Amino acid sequence: MSNVPGTEAQARFQSELLEAGLLIATGVPGVYGRSERFERIIERFDRYITRMGASDAPTQVRFPPVMSRADFEKSGYLKNMPQLAGTIHSFEGGQADHAKLIGKLERGEDYADGQVMTELVLTPAGCYPLYPTLRGDHPSEGKVMDVLSYCFRHEPSVDPARMQMFRMREFVRVGEGERVTAWRSGWLDKGLEMMQALGLDVHIALANDPFFGRTGKMLAASQREQELKYELVVPITSTESPTAVLSFNYHQDLFGTLYGISIAGNAAHTSCVGFGMERVALALLKTHGLDFESWPASVRELLSP
Repeated sequence: MSNVPGTEAQARFQSELLEAGLLIATGVPGVYGRSERFERIIERFDRYITRMGASDAPTQVRFPPVMSRADFEKSGYLKNMPQLAGTIHSFEGGQADHAKLIGKLERGEDYADGQVMTELVLTPAGCYPLYPTLRGDHPSEGKVMDVLSYCFRHEPSVDPARMQMFRMREFVRVGEGERVTAWRSGWLDKGLEMMQALGLDVHIALANDPFFGRTGKMLAASQREQELKYELVVPITSTESPTAVLSFNYHQDLFGTLYGISIAGNAAHTSCVGFGMERVALALLKTHGLDFESWPASVRELLSP
């Protein structure tokens, strides 16, 4: 664990969560089991999101934590953030190949060359499996979708708020540009109010995705210049580097063009508000303590069953 990225403060918080039995170590950095007490916080926060999003009358859809590799490649994620991606490989050989595999296993050798890439990848964000299913023309008023999925990003860390496998709840707005940006603006205000009501020290930050390489620096600069991404950040283990708990993204007509999603014959614009479920739970635990029953009554009431 000594070579895994993270600060002393992050390591201390991780130890507190593990010792309290809220998270369960698996031996892999950033991958945890969740206790019943931790899951109750997630479930209560999930219901809070549902109540606050009801006015949009969203259509609910749920996907498994895998998606089509072809759709994933079309999204551009692998070009822009290859360091985070997780592809799925499986054994498809014959008897002789199996014998070689067993031999390598017994000798403790790398057996990757005995695996082949499948048609699946691990979902990087809750909304990614959604866009290919929206292909076609939609009414002028557009629509709002409600998605939830476990997501994967390859960034092992001792920071409990930087998990490799985590849940993301998202509302996705599909429509004309002005309607989509107005919707995102409204949710930015609503999200801030939600987090403040939960007693979190939260503020809005202009942000960018972790694009890779030289081209990535230009993409990040452009994203910030156009104000395409905002985050709500909370100091969980650091006040200097607070953690993003909610994100608000405007994709312009990127996904509309890529996947043939249109409004009245024109490429649809999309936006999403994403809730980091585990991150919000961790922010609450860090702010109010590890025992839910000791939290402020106003917070417990908002998160009541």
